[in-house]
Amino acid sequence: FTGQVLDAIDKEGLQNTTLVYFASDHGGWLERQEGERQLGGWNGIYRGGKAMGGWEGGIRVPGIFIWPGMLPAGRVINEPTSLMDIFPTVVHLAGGELPQDRVIDGWDLMPLLQGTVEHSEHEFLFHYCGVHLHAVRWHQKDSGAIWKAHYVTPVFQPFGAGGCYDRGFCPCFGEGVTHHNPPLLFDLSQDPSEAKPLSADTEPL
Repeated sequence: FTGQVLDAIDKEGLQNTTLVYFASDHGGWLERQEGERQLGGWNGIYRGGKAMGGWEGGIRVPGIFIWPGMLPAGRVINEPTSLMDIFPTVVHLAGGELPQDRVIDGWDLMPLLQGTVEHSEHEFLFHYCGVHLHAVRWHQKDSGAIWKAHYVTPVFQPFGAGGCYDRGFCPCFGEGVTHHNPPLLFDLSQDPSEAKPLSADTEPL
């Protein structure tokens, strides 16, 4: 399907006036099965997957941008953005103005994509599972640390697994989650796999 869209853009001669953004709304679905066959995805070093609102494997996905003549080819940007950024980016490109009567959570991506700024405007990102807040990320720009607090995490089954294989997906609330008070805290700049929760003993700051 993606190839058909790109072919249509080329056929109509619109490639130099069209921004293409390809991404996913979640990481791989680890628990996917067909009958007895396990077909689930893989999210590399990142913990968790689809339907997990906090773990990196559920929310961290690559984005691919194409716009010949406007964006440099082959450039890699290792900065957090959000699908919420699509709205302000498209409004800017269309010459419109963002609504002033509400808070807009997204940012115009063009400065980051064109290299006029080095860092994403997202200092904080809130990670939900459905309507339930599971985690919050703080990119502490003066230090480079990326703190992530988990308030709710799914209960993986069977014990020691990396997903909810008993259900086929992880629930957002109820008996299938654990509430953390105090929250689990990680520094993603040092521990991107979210393997070692920090404590006052291991991280005085």
